[in-house]
Amino acid sequence: MKKIMCSLTIIATSIALFSFTPKQNKADAVTFTVNAKNSKVDFTGSKKSDYHTGYFPIKSGSVQVDGGKLVGGSFVIDVAGLKVTDDRGGEKLQGHLSSADFFDIAKFGDAAFKITSVKYISGDKASITGSLTLKGITAPITFTASIRNADDKGFFAEAFMPFDRTLFGVNYGVGMVDSEVQLAIHIYGTK
Repeated sequence: MKKIMCSLTIIATSIALFSFTPKQNKADAVTFTVNAKNSKVDFTGSKKSDYHTGYFPIKSGSVQVDGGKLVGGSFVIDVAGLKVTDDRGGEKLQGHLSSADFFDIAKFGDAAFKITSVKYISGDKASITGSLTLKGITAPITFTASIRNADDKGFFAEAFMPFDRTLFGVNYGVGMVDSEVQLAIHIYGTK
Protein backbone atom coordinates (compact mmCIF):
# COMPACT_ATOMS: atom_id res chain seq x y z
CA MET A 1 0.00 0.00 0.00
CA LYS A 2 2.86 2.35 0.84
CA LYS A 3 4.37 1.66 -2.61
CA ILE A 4 1.07 2.55 -4.33
CA MET A 5 0.70 5.77 -2.31
CA CYS A 6 4.32 6.71 -3.02
CA SER A 7 3.81 6.07 -6.76
CA LEU A 8 0.60 8.13 -6.80
CA THR A 9 2.38 10.99 -4.99
CA ILE A 10 5.21 10.94 -7.55
CA ILE A 11 2.72 10.93 -10.46
CA ALA A 12 0.67 13.78 -8.94
CA THR A 13 3.82 15.82 -8.26
CA SER A 14 5.03 15.26 -11.85
CA ILE A 15 1.67 16.34 -13.28
CA ALA A 16 1.68 19.46 -11.10
CA LEU A 17 5.22 20.37 -12.13
CA PHE A 18 4.46 19.95 -15.85
CA SER A 19 1.22 21.91 -15.51
CA PHE A 20 3.01 24.94 -14.11
CA THR A 21 6.07 24.78 -16.36
CA PRO A 22 5.89 27.63 -18.88
CA LYS A 23 5.08 26.49 -22.39
CA GLN A 24 7.75 26.99 -24.98
CA ASN A 25 7.29 30.10 -27.10
CA LYS A 26 6.33 29.73 -30.73
CA ALA A 27 9.22 30.08 -33.10
CA ASP A 28 10.05 33.71 -33.67
CA ALA A 29 8.81 35.17 -36.92
CA VAL A 30 11.29 34.92 -39.78
CA THR A 31 11.82 38.07 -41.84
CA PHE A 32 12.17 37.81 -45.60
CA THR A 33 13.57 40.70 -47.61
CA VAL A 34 11.40 41.53 -50.62
CA ASN A 35 13.21 40.71 -53.85
CA ALA A 36 12.77 43.99 -55.73
CA LYS A 37 14.00 42.53 -59.02
CA ASN A 38 11.13 40.04 -59.27
CA SER A 39 8.36 41.73 -57.27
CA LYS A 40 5.93 44.15 -58.91
CA VAL A 41 2.39 45.45 -59.11
CA ASP A 42 0.83 44.94 -62.55
CA PHE A 43 -2.13 47.11 -63.54
CA THR A 44 -4.83 47.16 -66.19
CA GLY A 45 -6.75 50.38 -66.64
CA SER A 46 -9.78 50.66 -68.90
CA LYS A 47 -11.61 53.42 -70.70
CA LYS A 48 -14.69 53.37 -72.92
CA SER A 49 -12.84 52.40 -76.09
CA ASP A 50 -9.69 50.60 -74.90
CA TYR A 51 -7.53 49.36 -72.04
CA HIS A 52 -3.88 49.75 -71.09
CA THR A 53 -1.45 47.62 -69.12
CA GLY A 54 1.68 48.33 -67.14
CA TYR A 55 3.41 47.83 -63.83
CA PHE A 56 4.98 49.53 -60.84
CA PRO A 57 8.25 48.05 -59.55
CA ILE A 58 8.63 47.25 -55.87
CA LYS A 59 11.48 49.30 -54.44
CA SER A 60 12.01 47.56 -51.09
CA GLY A 61 10.24 45.79 -48.27
CA SER A 62 10.04 42.82 -45.96
CA VAL A 63 7.52 40.22 -44.86
CA GLN A 64 7.33 38.29 -41.60
CA VAL A 65 6.42 34.62 -41.51
CA ASP A 66 5.72 32.55 -38.39
CA GLY A 67 5.16 28.81 -38.64
CA GLY A 68 4.76 28.97 -42.42
CA LYS A 69 2.12 31.72 -42.20
CA LEU A 70 2.39 35.36 -43.21
CA VAL A 71 2.00 37.53 -40.11
CA GLY A 72 3.16 40.99 -41.23
CA GLY A 73 5.19 43.10 -43.56
CA SER A 74 5.51 46.28 -45.55
CA PHE A 75 6.85 47.42 -48.88
CA VAL A 76 7.58 50.52 -50.92
CA ILE A 77 6.18 50.81 -54.44
CA ASP A 78 8.27 52.74 -56.97
CA VAL A 79 5.49 54.86 -58.51
CA ALA A 80 8.06 56.95 -60.41
CA GLY A 81 9.31 53.73 -62.04
CA LEU A 82 5.93 52.95 -63.63
CA LYS A 83 6.06 51.34 -67.07
CA VAL A 84 3.30 51.10 -69.65
CA THR A 85 3.58 47.72 -71.37
CA ASP A 86 1.06 47.92 -74.22
CA ASP A 87 2.04 49.44 -77.58
CA ARG A 88 -1.14 51.52 -77.85
CA GLY A 89 -0.28 53.50 -74.72
CA GLY A 90 3.47 53.71 -75.02
CA GLU A 91 5.57 56.64 -73.86
CA LYS A 92 2.76 59.14 -74.34
CA LEU A 93 0.51 57.37 -71.81
CA GLN A 94 3.46 56.77 -69.49
CA GLY A 95 4.14 60.51 -69.47
CA HIS A 96 0.47 61.29 -68.80
CA LEU A 97 0.27 58.78 -65.92
CA SER A 98 3.40 60.37 -64.44
CA SER A 99 1.86 63.86 -64.55
CA ALA A 100 -0.26 65.64 -61.92
CA ASP A 101 -3.38 64.34 -63.73
CA PHE A 102 -2.64 60.90 -62.34
CA PHE A 103 0.29 60.03 -60.02
CA ASP A 104 2.25 63.30 -59.92
CA ILE A 105 5.57 61.48 -59.60
CA ALA A 106 7.51 64.75 -59.22
CA LYS A 107 5.89 65.11 -55.77
CA PHE A 108 4.94 61.52 -54.94
CA GLY A 109 7.55 59.14 -56.37
CA ASP A 110 6.81 56.34 -53.89
CA ALA A 111 3.79 54.66 -52.36
CA ALA A 112 3.93 52.53 -49.19
CA PHE A 113 1.87 49.61 -47.93
CA LYS A 114 1.99 48.28 -44.35
CA ILE A 115 0.17 45.13 -43.28
CA THR A 116 -1.90 45.63 -40.13
CA SER A 117 -3.77 42.30 -40.05
CA VAL A 118 -3.57 38.85 -41.66
CA LYS A 119 -6.46 36.38 -41.28
CA TYR A 120 -6.19 33.02 -43.01
CA ILE A 121 -9.31 31.93 -44.89
CA SER A 122 -7.85 28.56 -45.89
CA GLY A 123 -4.44 26.90 -45.90
CA ASP A 124 -2.97 29.20 -48.55
CA LYS A 125 -5.46 32.10 -48.79
CA ALA A 126 -5.38 35.06 -46.43
CA SER A 127 -7.39 38.24 -46.02
CA ILE A 128 -4.82 41.02 -45.69
CA THR A 129 -5.65 44.43 -44.29
CA GLY A 130 -3.20 47.26 -44.35
CA SER A 131 -2.67 50.94 -44.85
CA LEU A 132 -1.69 52.25 -48.27
CA THR A 133 -0.16 55.69 -48.70
CA LEU A 134 -0.40 57.01 -52.27
CA LYS A 135 -0.17 60.64 -53.38
CA GLY A 136 0.09 61.72 -49.75
CA ILE A 137 -3.22 60.06 -48.82
CA THR A 138 -3.30 57.10 -46.40
CA ALA A 139 -6.31 54.79 -46.39
CA PRO A 140 -7.02 51.21 -45.32
CA ILE A 141 -7.39 48.50 -47.95
CA THR A 142 -8.28 44.82 -47.63
CA PHE A 143 -7.74 42.10 -50.21
CA THR A 144 -7.37 38.34 -50.49
CA ALA A 145 -3.91 36.98 -51.26
CA SER A 146 -2.68 33.53 -52.21
CA ILE A 147 0.38 32.66 -50.14
CA ARG A 148 2.11 30.33 -52.59
CA ASN A 149 5.22 29.66 -50.53
CA ALA A 150 6.34 30.62 -47.02
CA ASP A 151 9.12 28.33 -45.86
CA ASP A 152 12.89 28.26 -45.42
CA LYS A 153 13.33 28.32 -49.22
CA GLY A 154 11.62 31.67 -49.62
CA PHE A 155 8.36 33.56 -49.80
CA PHE A 156 5.99 34.11 -52.72
CA ALA A 157 2.48 35.55 -52.62
CA GLU A 158 0.18 37.16 -55.12
CA ALA A 159 -3.14 38.96 -55.10
CA PHE A 160 -5.57 39.98 -57.83
CA MET A 161 -7.89 42.80 -56.92
CA PRO A 162 -9.89 45.79 -58.09
CA PHE A 163 -8.52 49.10 -56.86
CA ASP A 164 -10.50 52.35 -56.65
CA ARG A 165 -7.97 54.99 -57.69
CA THR A 166 -10.28 57.87 -56.68
CA LEU A 167 -9.82 57.02 -52.97
CA PHE A 168 -6.28 58.35 -53.39
CA GLY A 169 -7.01 61.48 -55.38
CA VAL A 170 -6.36 59.97 -58.82
CA ASN A 171 -9.49 61.49 -60.36
CA TYR A 172 -8.54 62.31 -63.96
CA GLY A 173 -11.16 61.36 -66.55
CA VAL A 174 -13.72 59.86 -64.18
CA GLY A 175 -16.63 58.84 -66.38
CA MET A 176 -14.40 58.24 -69.41
CA VAL A 177 -11.60 56.34 -67.65
CA ASP A 178 -12.79 53.63 -65.25
CA SER A 179 -12.23 54.52 -61.59
CA GLU A 180 -11.49 50.88 -60.83
CA VAL A 181 -8.07 49.60 -61.92
CA GLN A 182 -7.33 45.88 -61.86
CA LEU A 183 -4.14 45.04 -59.94
CA ALA A 184 -2.02 41.90 -59.82
CA ILE A 185 0.48 42.04 -56.96
CA HIS A 186 3.46 39.66 -56.96
CA ILE A 187 5.77 39.64 -53.92
CA TYR A 188 8.89 37.46 -53.66
CA GLY A 189 11.04 37.30 -50.55
CA THR A 190 14.38 35.79 -49.58
CA LYS A 191 16.16 35.39 -46.23
